[in-house]
Amino acid sequence: MTKESVLIIGYVWVEPNSSAAGSRMMQLITQFLEQDYKIAFASPAQKNKNAFDLKSIDVDEHSIQLNSKSFDDFIQKLDPTIVLFDRFMMEEQFGWRVAEHCPKALRILDTEDLHFLRKVRHQQYKKGKKFTTEALLKSDEAKREIAAILRCDLSLIISTYEMDLLQSVFKIDEKILFYLPFLFDKITTNQTENWKSFEERNHFVFIGNFFHKPNIDAVLTLKKQIWKSIRKQIPNAEMHIYGAYVNQQIQDLNNPKDGFLIQGFAENAKEVIENAKVLLAPLHFGAGIKGKLTDAMLFGTPSVTTKIGAEGMHDTLPWNGFITDDYEEFSKKAIKLYTNKDVWKSAQKNGRAIINSIYDKEKLGVSLIKKMNELRQNIDAHRAHNFLGSMLQYQTLQASKYLSKWIEAKNMN
Repeated sequence: MTKESVLIIGYVWVEPNSSAAGSRMMQLITQFLEQDYKIAFASPAQKNKNAFDLKSIDVDEHSIQLNSKSFDDFIQKLDPTIVLFDRFMMEEQFGWRVAEHCPKALRILDTEDLHFLRKVRHQQYKKGKKFTTEALLKSDEAKREIAAILRCDLSLIISTYEMDLLQSVFKIDEKILFYLPFLFDKITTNQTENWKSFEERNHFVFIGNFFHKPNIDAVLTLKKQIWKSIRKQIPNAEMHIYGAYVNQQIQDLNNPKDGFLIQGFAENAKEVIENAKVLLAPLHFGAGIKGKLTDAMLFGTPSVTTKIGAEGMHDTLPWNGFITDDYEEFSKKAIKLYTNKDVWKSAQKNGRAIINSIYDKEKLGVSLIKKMNELRQNIDAHRAHNFLGSMLQYQTLQASKYLSKWIEAKNMN
């Protein structure tokens, strides 16, 4: 019997140690592998030293080109049963080619997070304006990403906030949306017993990819608005900043005298986080699920974050520490977690409850595979009922096709 096959078209190559997006992609790949699917991962991006060797887990790797007929030949030969687009930009580039040359394949968009939400929030934040849904509705980025969602058979949405936003503000039919947060094994009692104790841990930690603007802003906020108050109350504490792609602006914040240390890329994020007593993440804008915060829960490290940081991540369950947007309160809560063992242990338990309740890999994985199988069995009817998607697919295929062929011809000349 022929194996089910999945083609993943990656915006970038998979870097699970560099970003939450990389971890998310590895989780999806693992789900497909556990179903014994044959997987091919293709990307037009350049691969760098942090990229995971997918061949080591029996995933085929392919470099593909934008605006090239070579992709048409590639996908016709591969003939996958499922195509997963990693972020809407890949659907824009390759979606029409997949629809034309592999029409029976189930087309899935993994949004990672809603890029237009993150971008509009950043723009409003820079302007000193309050974020509103009206700003979202005026966004060109929103129009592009929503169009990609409509063109696909199913879009994976990472947070409850984003699920609600798409349905309530943009009126997207829930039949083409699927809530799929991060996928984690449940935290067992044996694991919690092996976590480092309150007494064995030291210092505060922040970790994040510095290609990601919310992380740059968060570290600047820590340095300028929060750390001084904490250091004054806990003179021996240090703030350790980890992350891939540290730029000069962040490197210049390094100050051993003040205990503010820029450590750079973490080869082992687990080790970094589980040795820290508290994780701090004062995020002002962004979207989706924050990997640093779920990692903190997984490794028994309480956290202090903002409303944006915790958004869509914990349902009605109490947070793994504290949530506040006020800088003074943020410092006080960080100090309280760091110095009060009972408060710290209670926060730790909250984190375990969140992971085991919301991010249960086994339960979520079963639901995803069931949903995909249902769609594949009824794909014609599903697409017929998604009229807006069909209309956009038709219009986009025509426009994108001829623009791409023009670029292709120009490149050949």
